[in-house]
Amino acid sequence: MNGFILVIIKLLIGFFALILIINISGKRNLAPSSVGDQVQNYVLGGLIGSVIYNNNIRLLDYIGVLCIWCILVLAVKWIKTHNIKAKQVIDGKALIIIDDGKINIENCEKAGLSAHDVSFKLRTKNVYSTKDVKRAIVEQNGQLIIILPGEENPKFPLITDGQLREDILTVIGKSEQWLIEEIKKHGLNKYSDVFLGEYVDGKLILTAYPPQEQAKKRKKIWELYK
Repeated sequence: MNGFILVIIKLLIGFFALILIINISGKRNLAPSSVGDQVQNYVLGGLIGSVIYNNNIRLLDYIGVLCIWCILVLAVKWIKTHNIKAKQVIDGKALIIIDDGKINIENCEKAGLSAHDVSFKLRTKNVYSTKDVKRAIVEQNGQLIIILPGEENPKFPLITDGQLREDILTVIGKSEQWLIEEIKKHGLNKYSDVFLGEYVDGKLILTAYPPQEQAKKRKKIWELYK
């Protein structure tokens, strides 16, 4: 087969594979919102870029590698959706670097921020002293959120896909016992019954799974512990 035609075929296969994985995963675009997304984009770029110009790599081998990549992306997405701990390991989690004007050096080191970086990020937000900051949080994508005295805490989800986000409880200054009691007030039993739980204006707003989905989740949890 002509080398130029082979390059075109490989490029088209990679193009359609990319469209397929974007639609199946529900991302709708390639903009990275987490570390995991960024790594996937790097791997895809290296995979397609290095293969399409190498005539020694057979077309079937190329398709096979793309299929493995698609399966890996979907598997990682499923794991992150169903296990909040795994999501935090893969994508990281929000870190409080300033609380009531005091810098948390340990969290700064976890986020890879030096004192210079912290000062620079504050200046870009027109804040010139840590004493003026009620709370500063570094998101998973590296974005810095600053809450000044008198402002409300950001509206983070407490529960996503039936999984409790313990780090967010710390951010809003609430305990797990408080959350359990609030869930029961809404007529629900466990975190697994909740699709999305939000803390807005001092109130917990819950979106529950339909009753049949709740039953399925309880059955899965029961099977795991049998």
